[in-house]
Amino acid sequence: MFSFTRKMGGAHLSGMRFAPQRGRYSRMLDPVIVMRKVRPRASALVAVLLSGCVPAGNAVPQDAGTRAQPPTGAAASQAIAQAAPVAPPAEVMRVPFEDDFEHGSAAPGRAAAGADIPHDGASAEGGERAAPSVLEPGPDWIATAPGIWHIEGGRLCGEHARNHGLWLNRVLPVNARIDFDAVSQSPEGDIKAEYWGDGRSSATALSYTNATSYLTIFGGWHNKFHVLARINEHGNDRQEITVDPNSDDPREKAAVAGQSYHFRVERTDGKTIKWWVNGNEMFSWTDPAPLAGAGHDHFGFNDWDVKLCFDNLKVVPLP
Repeated sequence: MFSFTRKMGGAHLSGMRFAPQRGRYSRMLDPVIVMRKVRPRASALVAVLLSGCVPAGNAVPQDAGTRAQPPTGAAASQAIAQAAPVAPPAEVMRVPFEDDFEHGSAAPGRAAAGADIPHDGASAEGGERAAPSVLEPGPDWIATAPGIWHIEGGRLCGEHARNHGLWLNRVLPVNARIDFDAVSQSPEGDIKAEYWGDGRSSATALSYTNATSYLTIFGGWHNKFHVLARINEHGNDRQEITVDPNSDDPREKAAVAGQSYHFRVERTDGKTIKWWVNGNEMFSWTDPAPLAGAGHDHFGFNDWDVKLCFDNLKVVPLP
């Protein structure tokens, strides 16, 4: 780059800047120079000097003049939306779904029902009884932990789940009716299910305070309460009935071990959850902030510790 320390032939050059050079300051020419009152011979000299300031080779982006600015605001959002892949929305169920659990798929590494399995080193042909098979619920269901939920005698059963439930692989509409049969094999009752949850979550701590759903718990807390809860089954906003063995009200009876109960839960107006057990209305509760839409659109069975079995599920979309 050429520099000047004085006026050139009476020319006054604008667009010049000062820069340090070997302990003194000199004026350096910018790529663009605006000249005023330049004499002809000075103009020719400046042209020669400018040609020496341009490096050989390809021009860098800054040499191309004003650069195109990236879009901002709404334009940027639109550009990003067009560039990003769009996941198709989940298909909300439009027809009823039923499962009587008279099916199942063999668990990985285990034989299906009826297979001849050697027992204690003996072959099935030798008269030994084949080891019992383990059947999993199949592709209609999403387990939140392995080895808990299985098909047993035409029913879905689980034990020691610690609030790691099983979600139905269907997207619920805002309004739906859900029917199923349930039985506890323990005098502690504790029959649990979830409604309008996210279809993938489970407990992350000892207490289930961060569910994504409504929960019904029949005979919970050692068969002391029947509870309808929202998100937090221990929350102060839960609806509950205290069990009273001496009451004539069927809603206050404890869950009986080995007895099958028919559950129905429905929402018809987008905000009111109704729960019946054996035809007796347990609760009708209107949620001021209803759980609905993405993240609140699945049904699931759950369990804490006792062995529970479920059967005859039917989910019906409602308008």
